[in-house]
Amino acid sequence: MMSNTNEAAANERRDSAAGMTANATCHDGDMSTTPATETTPRETIRVAGSGLTLAADIYGDDEAPTVMLMHGGGQTRHAWGGAGAAFANAGYRSVSIDLRGHSDSDWSPDGDYALQRYADDLIEVAKTCPRPPALVGASLGGLASMLALATNARSGSTPLASCLVLVDVAPRIETAGRVKIQEFMRAGMRGFDSLDEAADAVALYNPHRPRPKDPSGLRKNLRQRGDGRWYWHWDPRFVSERNEAEEQSSSIVRTELNDAARLIDIPTMLVRGRMSDIVSDESVSELKQLVPHAEIADVADAGHMVAGDRNDIFNAAVIDFVGRVMPAN
Repeated sequence: MMSNTNEAAANERRDSAAGMTANATCHDGDMSTTPATETTPRETIRVAGSGLTLAADIYGDDEAPTVMLMHGGGQTRHAWGGAGAAFANAGYRSVSIDLRGHSDSDWSPDGDYALQRYADDLIEVAKTCPRPPALVGASLGGLASMLALATNARSGSTPLASCLVLVDVAPRIETAGRVKIQEFMRAGMRGFDSLDEAADAVALYNPHRPRPKDPSGLRKNLRQRGDGRWYWHWDPRFVSERNEAEEQSSSIVRTELNDAARLIDIPTMLVRGRMSDIVSDESVSELKQLVPHAEIADVADAGHMVAGDRNDIFNAAVIDFVGRVMPAN
């Protein structure tokens, strides 16, 4: 059930800001262990980001309006398989992107994963679309989308996007959820003896989801190395060690996101899982103050990984919203 209610970080704080971004927003929202189904994309391409290239799955007709799908930190583009296919069926071209440092996209040569770098990548991809696309971003992908819109607005360029969908993320991120994600990601850096062990770790992190018996779907998100162990397929530098400056940098990044949110003047919707430990009622209230025109969709029986927890309800809500702003062909 769903109810509706009405220049980047300075170099000296870059590394700690990147750590805040990772620890506050990253985990794999497609960590279900369901094998691949009919959500296979039409093609997988390479697209130019800011100084590197990104992998992207394409669904739907190239002539249709574009919906860009950006996953959360620690995820891959496969997190959006169901949504990508649903948008294509609704008459859109959907582009699901591996963010830098994740899966098949390039890893930052200098290990720089500051939020602005992700925003710069999204700007480059969005500008290749014939018309301003819809931006749908989960967690890290949503924060990067907000910053991309603000960066573009400050430059005086033409509109970057037609609308914005934030998936269980806002400038205010609750500490308890952030710490839980941080601990999960750091534990996973040690790798797993088997896919079953990885599936057990996911089930422990996300206990309200049933653990499927077949863990083969995790092959999309893990790679087996020479030591025989399975590791999440993202750059280890993406998760920095906490340090004394991190709490201060977290505050700095939040201030930057607040400033970015105030510049958002396109139709915006926040989709929140009612069970989320990342986006609280206070997070929603603060977002509404920053973006008064934002629509809020609360999805019952869903947590932070709302798109995976209630995929059918999520898809219906987002397609309806995008359709009102950017009608399909």
